Amino acid sequence: MKDNHSEFFNHDLKLPELTLRGIILGAILTIIFTASNVYLGLKVGLTFSSAIPAAIISMAILRMYKDSNILENNMVQTQASAAGTLSAIIFIIPGMLMIGYWQHLEFWQTLLVSACGGCLGVIFTIPLRRAMVVHSDLPYPEGVAAAEILKVGSNADDSNSGLKSILSGGIIASIISLCTNGFRFLAESLSIWIPIGRGMTQMPLGYSTALIGAGYLIGITSGLALLFGILIAWAGFVPFFTLTEIPADGQSIQDFAKAVYSERVRLIGAGAMGVAAIWTLLTLAKPVIDGMKESFASVKMSQDERSTHRTDSDMSFKSIIATFLITLLGIFGVFYSFVSPVGLPFNQTFAIILVGVVTAVLTGFLVAAACAYMAGLIGSSSSPISGIGILAIILSSIVVFAICDSFGIFEIDGGSKFATATAIFITSIILAVACISNDNIQDLKTGFLVGATPARQQIALIIGCVVGAFVIAPVMNLLYEAYGFPGALPRPDMNPDDALAAPQAALMTTIAQGIFSSSLDWQYIQIGIVLGIILVALNVFLTRNTRFALPPLAVGMGIYLPPSLQTPLVVGALIGYFIDKKIRQKSSADVVEEKLQDARRRGTLISSGFIVGESITGVLIAALIVISVSNGGSESPLNMVSEEFSNSAAPEILGLIVLIGVIGFFIKRTLND
Repeated sequence: MKDNHSEFFNHDLKLPELTLRGIILGAILTIIFTASNVYLGLKVGLTFSSAIPAAIISMAILRMYKDSNILENNMVQTQASAAGTLSAIIFIIPGMLMIGYWQHLEFWQTLLVSACGGCLGVIFTIPLRRAMVVHSDLPYPEGVAAAEILKVGSNADDSNSGLKSILSGGIIASIISLCTNGFRFLAESLSIWIPIGRGMTQMPLGYSTALIGAGYLIGITSGLALLFGILIAWAGFVPFFTLTEIPADGQSIQDFAKAVYSERVRLIGAGAMGVAAIWTLLTLAKPVIDGMKESFASVKMSQDERSTHRTDSDMSFKSIIATFLITLLGIFGVFYSFVSPVGLPFNQTFAIILVGVVTAVLTGFLVAAACAYMAGLIGSSSSPISGIGILAIILSSIVVFAICDSFGIFEIDGGSKFATATAIFITSIILAVACISNDNIQDLKTGFLVGATPARQQIALIIGCVVGAFVIAPVMNLLYEAYGFPGALPRPDMNPDDALAAPQAALMTTIAQGIFSSSLDWQYIQIGIVLGIILVALNVFLTRNTRFALPPLAVGMGIYLPPSLQTPLVVGALIGYFIDKKIRQKSSADVVEEKLQDARRRGTLISSGFIVGESITGVLIAALIVISVSNGGSESPLNMVSEEFSNSAAPEILGLIVLIGVIGFFIKRTLND
């Protein structure tokens, strides 16, 4: 391949693009990155963009073929990134288990929701492509970065070096994860409890290598916003409530502080996140509407008015309609399989299915436009998908409440639980559409910059959604059987502290239950709403008058998420900031930007390796746990330490030493010293 890629924009180009070998490689990468994202999402509520690491791996492997090229590599990363993003469906589906509606994960329903929702996301972004990719000046940070990686990959040394960075990070993270969650030599975190008068708070530090990498990827602005949220929760609300109130009889002050956090402070965080999400959508409303107007105008053009160049050709209208109808049929089918077992009269069953499908599809289309614009503006990894989910669960709950109330379903046994589950089910489809729309438009921008054929990219995206859907359900079920979720443990003797937090699913489930019953303590949500308004105003002031920002959605997440999961994110963000600062101090003005780009590329690839290594090891350990338990064995089949060692300070001290070593390795490799 040449450094000059202008030849790839030729209309009559005859090069392998969407190939069988590329589809197979894309499927393999899809399995790896989807499993990684499912684990990370259930653990901490974050997923990572797999486009860049997938592109690096593709270039290194396909280089063995003489006719491999940038367009084929682009198709591989397109397929893998779509499936990796689709894993964000786990932000809502575990709610079915948390409310006790499902006793085990329904494989086919989860698969169809993921596949159909993902394919809808692809279809809905097709009419948006010309307006938001071709005729837009949106920055598309991740799409542009992926395109540059593909162009640089024409150098064999660059792609091989990138692969080595991913592998080195992955191997280190795998070994640490094995020693932590398998052999139990290392602790997962260090937590120091601090008395404040008669109250209590804590100063935690998580050791997760994957979260260090994720923190580097989210950047210093989001990292500091998370830190601010942690301080609001643990230096503000928790000490206040534990100082002003008295624990229950026999309850320790530490347990009281934990209860205050989980039952009150997290609801405050939820309220703040809801306000931040609504504000974000309001600020984007006008440009999103303008983009949709241009898209509809493009659809109405005659074939002669449109460009027929290869690099501006979408899937044919017949293919789009056929895919949409097949997807719609699949959604009707999965809704029927969900609603019919309840045994409602036919007219009620049909009405609920129809309302559910219409709500999911129409809301999904509007969400697709909003998410596509947000991805172009701030990047798919930074888009407030959690906020979209919060708004979607509120809308779905209101719609379901209205129809169930009109049919008297709340009067029958289990009616409220059924209504809650239906709202979660509708939201899961909306969220699948949102996630894919958020990622697809970024991939189409990458393709636009390297001369890809949009129609073939769209086919690759659909393939990625289908393959990813087959991965998400079994991995999620495996992790559920091994660790459980909050309030949903598959075995009665399991330790709830070992459960995967699934924070977004827990939050959305709590909101839905609160709408259908009086179990939600709304006063803390209301406090969060007031706090959210203050945070929005503060961020507006900072962005208009200073060079700083404090994203309110990230602050809300800082309040809501457990601190042991957030502190490594903050550490990773700070590492990235100090690396950039050191490069600026040591480099001359004419080379500083080039060195910063090189360092950020290495940091991104090592971080991706950290995430993939720890996540895949976590999935494999989960498989061993399930096999062990199903054969009457231990829930810690790899444990190699005594109970005395586990209860001592040794695992925490060793974990801290290893963490310091990881930070040193990351800084050294990123700076390339």
